[in-house]
Order: sequence, then C-alpha cells, then structure tokens
Amino acid sequence: MDGLSQNLTLPTLDFSRYRDPAQREGFFEDLRHAARTFGFFYLSGHGVPEKLQREIVGISKAFFALPEADKLAVEMVRSPHFRGYTRAGWERTKGQADWREQFDAGAERIAVEQNATTSPWSRLQGPNQWPAALPELKRAVLEWQSELTRVAIELLQAFAAALGQDKDIFNPIYRDAPNQHLKIIRYPGRDSTGSDQGVGAHKDSGFLTLLLQDVQGGLQVEKDSGWIDATPVQGTFVINIGEILELASNGYLKATIHRVVTPPSGKDRLSVAFFFGADLNATVPLLNLPENLAKEAGGTDTDPDNPLFREVGRNYLKGRLRSHPDVAQRHHPDLL
Repeated sequence: MDGLSQNLTLPTLDFSRYRDPAQREGFFEDLRHAARTFGFFYLSGHGVPEKLQREIVGISKAFFALPEADKLAVEMVRSPHFRGYTRAGWERTKGQADWREQFDAGAERIAVEQNATTSPWSRLQGPNQWPAALPELKRAVLEWQSELTRVAIELLQAFAAALGQDKDIFNPIYRDAPNQHLKIIRYPGRDSTGSDQGVGAHKDSGFLTLLLQDVQGGLQVEKDSGWIDATPVQGTFVINIGEILELASNGYLKATIHRVVTPPSGKDRLSVAFFFGADLNATVPLLNLPENLAKEAGGTDTDPDNPLFREVGRNYLKGRLRSHPDVAQRHHPDLL
C-alpha cells in the first residue's frame, strides 16, 4: 500500500457557501461527497484572519528554535495530563517511533481531584505547561485554539445539517467542556536511508481535525489501497473526520487513515493541528439518519487492536497511553 493514487487530489470546499442560504444545499451535497469519498478535504472561506495564521506559524518556529534545555523544561513526561514538549522519536504510532518534535496544549482547566469514584480519563484534564523562555507562546496558542474552536463548531453544525439532523444535535456532548487539543509540530528532514515515518498511519479520535500546513508537504491520505498527497494549499485548512463522527453516523462518515512522510534531508515540515472533540465524560449518540443516508451507512470499522468505544474519555485515554508510554509509565502505571 505504498503507491500513490494517481491523478487524485483532495476536493476544496468554500465554507462561505454554507453561510449563503442559496448555496447551502449544494454545499451539503459536496460535503457529504467529500467526506464519504475521501474523509479529507481542503476548507477555504473559513474566516480565520491571515495575520493570525502567520502568527501561529511564526511562534511555532520560534519555539522549535529554542535551545533544547528550554524545550525540555516543559517536556511532556513532566505532565500527567499529556501536555508539553515531545522530542523526535518519543511519540509512537502502532508501536513505531514517529520522527517529529511537537508541543501539545489543551484547554486551560484545573486538574480533577482523584478519588475512588473519578473516571480514569478525568486525569487528562489539567493545566498546560508553558515555556518560560517564550512567554508569548501561551497567548498565541490559546487565541488560535479559541478561533479554531469557533470554526470547528460551525463546521460540525454543517455536518449535522448535511446528515439531516438539527444543527445543534452534538451540542450536548461538547457544550460543557469540549476536548480542545492543539499540536504544533516540526518534522525534521532526514536521509532516505532511514525510516520515512514522520507519523505512522492512523485515524483521529475526535469530531474533526483542522490542520494548518506551512509550505513543505508530506501528509498522505489512504485511498483505494494507495496514498493521496495532501499538498499544502495556502489559505486553507485540511479537514478530516474523526472517530466520533464515524460512531455517531454508524459508519456513513468514516475516519480515514492518514500518515506523514518525513521530508528529505535539509528540509523541515511545520504544521499546526487542532483536534476538536467531545467532553471526556460524554457518550457518543447514534444518530437517526434519513432513510436514503442510513442505507449507505455500513457500520463502524472494527479493529481488534484498536477497538472503538462510545465513551469519549475511554477512547481518548487509550490513544494517549499508547502514544506516550513514558508519560503513562511515570504517571499512570495502574492503567497499563
């Protein structure tokens, strides 16, 4: 499955069509087609100011340019909530090392006091770590997180309407405390003699992922036993469907497998990934789809090595423990 699918490119959807009542139904048709055919698409017309896009890319580059000691001062292994800096090779996908360094942040919330009745996934809630050497990172990251949450909620409402539901059908499972997970990521280039796994093939666990790419490509989307290059397109986000929407739609929408290939030696790839998910304490509902859509829903994918749970927190915690074994062993050995 290492070949590229020839002559295929991801579709581009202009979000301004959703906001125009005269174009909305056509947008829904294109949204359903893009989501079912690829599970990925480019989104233009999203309304996020270009200035803000330039700022988050700039501050991300400034963070990765810090001396290693400053980055390690906020290393993720220090955080029981899986927040902070991860060195290249220290996150894993399906047991294999990913060649990327990154900084993870979530919603700024207080840690949940643990007792015999709290759920294991409540441990994921808590404060972020922020580097003292780059104090402006906190403001930029939280502003980006807030802006992308706005876009994600509006896009989720569009998906709900396109599935024949009230646009706010998902509101009860994210309203109180949505899972807002942001990663700034740098993929260092390396010689082709080594592994090309920037991040291994996987699916995302939330509702939706909104990805801002800089100029270097590398993201690939699985399609028909091959891979489609998701080449950076200026001014757009790459959108992909997560496992919550697959579960809620009984497989009418599919979370699509994707990966990142390491750039060649001498080049870096930078991206900013925002994952919008439900409240950790929520349970994913099963939507009552219109008959014409329900008959096309093939059920959720079953993978014995990666079972899907309707309990949002259980699904997310499973992924965090697998991806960051050092954090799991230091802070959560009782869950392993």
